[in-house]
Amino acid sequence: MADEAVAARPAEPAAPKAKEARSPEAPPRGGGRGDDRAKDAPERADAPEPTDTSDSADDEAGEREKERERAADRFKDRTRDPLTEEEGEEGPTDAAAAARARREGQKLLSSNRDLIGFDRSDIGQVHIGDINVRLDALRSGLLMRDGPVPAEELLRIRRTHIEPDGYVRLRRALEARRLLVLGGAPGTGRASTALALLEEVTRAGEGRENSERVRRADPARGVRELATQVAGGTGGHPRGTGYLLEPALDRPGTLPPDGMDLDQLASALAEQGSYAVVVVSVGSAANPLLAGRYGAICPPAPTRELVAVRLRQRLEEEHGDPVRGGGAGGPGGGDGRGPRDGDGSRDAGGGRDRNGGAHRDRGRDEHADRDGGEGRDRDGSPDGGGDGRRDGDGRRGRDGSADRDGGRSGDRPGRGAGPDGDGSLSLLLERAAELREDPEVTEAVGLDDLRPAEAELFASLLAGHLRGTVSRAELLSGCRGLAAVQAYEWFAGVDRALAAPPPGDGRTPVRSGTAALFHPVAFRIALAVLGGASHSAVSAAAHLLTWELSVQSDPDSTPARPLFCDDPEADLALSRARPADGVVDVAGSEVTGRLIFYRGSALPAAVLAELWDRHFPVRAPVVRWLRLLADDPRPQVSMRAAVAAGELSVRDFEHGYAELIRPLAEAPTPRRRVFAATALDQAAGHASHRRAVRKVVDNWSLHGTPAQRWTAAMALGYGRCADSMDDTLDTLAEIGVRDDGEQLAVASLNVVRLLTLPECATVLRRLAAWTGHRREEYQDLALVSIVRLALTDVDEVLDDEPGTPLGDRGDWPLLLALAATRPELTGKLADLFWTALNTARSRDVALDALETLLRSASRKDGRAWTREGLAALLPALTAEEQDRRRLDWLLRRMMRDQDRPLAEERARALWRLAVPARQRRSEEEESHG
Repeated sequence: MADEAVAARPAEPAAPKAKEARSPEAPPRGGGRGDDRAKDAPERADAPEPTDTSDSADDEAGEREKERERAADRFKDRTRDPLTEEEGEEGPTDAAAAARARREGQKLLSSNRDLIGFDRSDIGQVHIGDINVRLDALRSGLLMRDGPVPAEELLRIRRTHIEPDGYVRLRRALEARRLLVLGGAPGTGRASTALALLEEVTRAGEGRENSERVRRADPARGVRELATQVAGGTGGHPRGTGYLLEPALDRPGTLPPDGMDLDQLASALAEQGSYAVVVVSVGSAANPLLAGRYGAICPPAPTRELVAVRLRQRLEEEHGDPVRGGGAGGPGGGDGRGPRDGDGSRDAGGGRDRNGGAHRDRGRDEHADRDGGEGRDRDGSPDGGGDGRRDGDGRRGRDGSADRDGGRSGDRPGRGAGPDGDGSLSLLLERAAELREDPEVTEAVGLDDLRPAEAELFASLLAGHLRGTVSRAELLSGCRGLAAVQAYEWFAGVDRALAAPPPGDGRTPVRSGTAALFHPVAFRIALAVLGGASHSAVSAAAHLLTWELSVQSDPDSTPARPLFCDDPEADLALSRARPADGVVDVAGSEVTGRLIFYRGSALPAAVLAELWDRHFPVRAPVVRWLRLLADDPRPQVSMRAAVAAGELSVRDFEHGYAELIRPLAEAPTPRRRVFAATALDQAAGHASHRRAVRKVVDNWSLHGTPAQRWTAAMALGYGRCADSMDDTLDTLAEIGVRDDGEQLAVASLNVVRLLTLPECATVLRRLAAWTGHRREEYQDLALVSIVRLALTDVDEVLDDEPGTPLGDRGDWPLLLALAATRPELTGKLADLFWTALNTARSRDVALDALETLLRSASRKDGRAWTREGLAALLPALTAEEQDRRRLDWLLRRMMRDQDRPLAEERARALWRLAVPARQRRSEEEESHG
C-alpha cells in the first residue's frame, strides 16, 4: 500500500479470490500442493479468470461457486472451539484459566517425592538409624486419664518449656479468674503450655508444698463433674491443686459446657484456692467457650527455637557435656524428651528455655516488665526466626546464607564427636545450623513450621546425621516422613466415635454427629485437591464432600449441617492452612481474591496418599465428589480436581481408570472429557505409569468410541501420552481424518497445543507435509491448525510459567509469539499461513484471522502489543506482489469498517512493517493502489 494511496483512499477494490487451479507463474510456497492435487489448491490472487459464454459453462461455474461456498462453510465449522458444549453454546471457553489452574495444581502435588516416601508399616514409631521415637500419642482419640502429673514431668516443663507469644497474658488471666479455657489446634503444644501455667501458679499458691499439686482430670467427666468434685472436696485433692481438663467435644452427641458451667467451676476453684485449665480444639463446638470471659487462644511455640533447643540438647547428650536446663543428666532423666501433650504431641519445651540457661523462676514478675507485660518480643515470622534471633546456644541465628563447602556439611556423616577437635560441641552446633538450612533438607521436610513432636524428631535426625549414625538418605527419608505422620494423625480413627454411645449428662443432643465430625476431614481433603484456589471454592467443595462422607457413613439418615456455625479461622488452624491474597480468574478476567494453601508443600501429596492407600471405604464418596467437581464450570476447581485425580490414579491405576478416567472419558460433555484427559496426562508424568497411559490412549485412538477418541486427542495435546512427537502427530492425524473429519476440530486444537513445546519445528514440518497430502482430510487438518494457530492466545495452550519468552507474551496470538521468539521458524510460519490465505475454502477464515493479527499491533491506549511479532511475520508473508495487493486491500477494508475503523496512522504503520522502503517506492511509481 503506497502512502499516498492510503491517504487518498480510492475506491475499495474487489477482494482477491483464490482459484481452482494454480497459476503457472505462481511459485509453490510452504510445501504447497501440485497442480493435480486438491481442486481448490492455492493460486495467485490476480490470475485471470476463464470465461465461457455458453449456458453449460455458466451452470458449471455456478455449481463450482456453490461447492466452494459449501466447502468454506464446512471449513469454518471445523475451526469452532471444540471445548464448547455441543448443545450450541457460543460463549468462549476460559482455556487460559484452565491452563493456569492445571499448572498451579501440578506445582502443589509435584513435591519430587517417591510414591512411597516413608515407611508407614508401623506408624506407631519411627526408627531411623539409631533413632527410635514413639509416636503412639499422635493417634486420634488417645487422651490422658485422671491422675497427678509426676513431679519429674513438672520439673522438666519448668526448666525446658519455651513460652509462646502472650504467655504472660495467659498466666495473668489464670491468676485472676482461676479458670482458663485454652484453645488451639492439636499438636501445637497447647497442653504443655497449660501444664506450664498450672505448674507456675500452683507453685506460688496454697499448694506449693504438695508434690501432686497438678492433676489431669478425666476428660469423660466434663466440666460439671469437675466442678462438683472440686466444690465437694471429693477425691482427697488438697487446696491449691491445679487441674488440666481436655473434654472430648468431638464425640457425637456431646455438647460443650455453657457459661453457667464455667462460672460454677470458677467459683468452686476460688473457694479451694485452686486453678484449672480446660484445653479445647478450635472449632464450632469450642468457639462459644473461647469467645467467653475465660477463653484464650494458645499461640504455637516458635519452630526455630524448638529445633535449636532440641538439637543442642541432643548433641550435648551425645557429646558428654552436661545439659543445662534439663537433659540426660538433669533431674528429669530419661531420654531427654519433653512430656507429651494430652493431645499426643510432645510438649512445646522439647528442650531448654530460650536462653539455653539453667532453671528460672517463672513466678517472678520479671516477665511483666517485658513488652508491657504481653510476653517476649518476636519478629512475627512463621518459624520464629529473624536476624535478631538467637539459637539455642546463645549465639545469633544464621540467615541461611553462610558459607558452605561444595558438598555441604551434612554430606559428611562420618565426622561425629571425636578427640581431634572436629567433633567439639561448638563445631557440631555450627554444622547443625548449616545443615538445618540446607535447601535439600528444607525441601524434604516440606512444612512451613514444625510442631513440638515434629521438631523433636527433626532435631534427632539432624543430630544423628552429624554423629554419623544416620546417613543422608535416611535423614531425607525421615524428614519426608513428617508430613506423612501428620496426615496419618488427621485421618486415623476419625469416625470411631460414631460407634460409641454419647455420654449421658442429662441433656439431649441438638445436632447430628456425622456432618460435624467429618467436616474437618473433608476440609483437609478439599484443600489437598484444590490448594491455591479461593477460600470460598475450597470451603464449598469441603461441604459437598462432608455430605458424601456422611451419607456413606450413615445412608439411612439425612446429614444435618448447621448453616451458621462455620469458623474459617478454625478451619485454617485445624488444617495447618494459611490464607493469601491472590488472583482468581472470573469470566476471562483476573480479580483479587482470598486464596488458601497448606502451610507446607509436602502436605497435599501426603494427605492424598494417606487417604487412598489406607482408607479404602472412603474411596467411593471421594470418587463421587470428584465427579461433581469435574462438572464445576470454574477452571480453578475442575482442573485442580483433574490433576488430583491423576495423582490418585497413580497410586492405584486399576481403580482410578475404572472409576474416574474411563467413565468421564465417555461422558457426553467436553468438560468431563477434558477432566479425564488431564488426569491421564498427570498419570503419564510418572515414569512408572507412562507406558500404561500411552497404551490406553493408543487403544482409544484406534478402537475407541467417538468420545474416547476426543479424550485421547486432548490427552495427546499435553505431549506426554505418546513415545515421540512424530507418534503424537500420527495419532492426532488418525483421529482427525477419521469419519470424514468428525474429530478434526479437537485434533487441530491439540496440534496447536504441541507448538508450545520444544519440538515445535517437527510440528511445523508435519503441517507442511499435510498441506501437500493427496487426501483432503489431511489438507483440512493442516489448514484448520494453521488458522487456529493465528486465533489462539499463548496462555490458552502454554504450560510455562511467566518469565519464559512465550510465558511473557501470554495475551499474544501464538503465531506472532512464535515469530517473535523463534526467528528461525518465521519462514515456515509465513509459508503455512500463506497457504491458508491462498486456498479457497480457508481463505475467508484466514483473512479474518489476519485482520485480528493486524489489529493486535497496539493496544487501545496506544502501547505496543504484538508489533514485534508482526514485524517478523509480515515481510515474510508479503514477499510477492500478489501478497502485498492482498494486504493493501485488507487494510483498506479495515479502514472503512463501520464498527471498528482502523486509524490512518495505524494503517500506515502496519504497511511500513510489511513492505520495505525500497519496495514501497517502486509501488508508488507503479501506482497500483
